[in-house]
Amino acid sequence: MLAQLLWDFNAEYDESTPSIATLERRLQALLAGDGFWAILAGVPAVGFATLAMRDSPYYEGRVAYLEDLYVVQDMRGTGIGSAIMALLITESERRGAGLVEIGVDEPDVDAMRFYVRHGFVHRDPETGDRAFHIYRELA
Repeated sequence: MLAQLLWDFNAEYDESTPSIATLERRLQALLAGDGFWAILAGVPAVGFATLAMRDSPYYEGRVAYLEDLYVVQDMRGTGIGSAIMALLITESERRGAGLVEIGVDEPDVDAMRFYVRHGFVHRDPETGDRAFHIYRELA
């Protein structure tokens, strides 16, 4: 179910994505370890979040990186995303995270408003500098 939702998420936003079979294989391997976890919402599932954990010298605990959060289109605005967010914060703390990070595409103002509403910041509170998530894909 998670692989299908992840595929649907990427398809909705016209992002390239591996096949569902490939996603299932990769997710199964990731979820077998302790560095990656997921939340599913609903029966059948209508939303999910996936998080990757990493160590950091800046925090006593690990850092949880929210890779994806998705609620199917016709269920948005019903509180499912907020419930997922509350659970992921609680579970991140339980797993010893000292920080949750999120990458948001600049044009996705709805997602940015959602995350800000849930306590996330995109400016350094001390300097006011904007925070950026930059990346480089490797071959």
